[in-house]
Amino acid sequence: MLSKACTYGIRAMVYITQKTEEGLRVGSRDIAEHTKVPEPFIAKILQQMKKVGLIESAKGPKGGFYMLENQLDITLYKIVESIDGDNLMTSCGLGFEHCSDEKPCPLHSHFKGIKKDLNKMLSETTILDLAKGVDNGEAFLV
Repeated sequence: MLSKACTYGIRAMVYITQKTEEGLRVGSRDIAEHTKVPEPFIAKILQQMKKVGLIESAKGPKGGFYMLENQLDITLYKIVESIDGDNLMTSCGLGFEHCSDEKPCPLHSHFKGIKKDLNKMLSETTILDLAKGVDNGEAFLV
């Protein structure tokens, strides 16, 4: 459902959020190691996320990736949209180019409810929510 780049980006943001909450900045090598994502791939995703304002970075010995206070409230919807576009919410469940309420594919009416629920969950869940789940042992990152 989500692209590999998107799932890797979310993993990275959860880790960056945890470290930001500890007052730390983290480098791409550390992020790659703690999220089990190949470093060249995560470095590219991190730059893309920085470019669209999902995360921040600083150069130098005390540099690395981090998040500002307002970025901790970024929703999963915003992350998915920034990395994958809105294709998840607008594409046909069977991959047809033209599928709508007026001209539905066989899966359309079944998939419509799933999309609605997914949209609600993505819109209501922040990256901080996920990081807190990892911090308190309700979820794991790797």
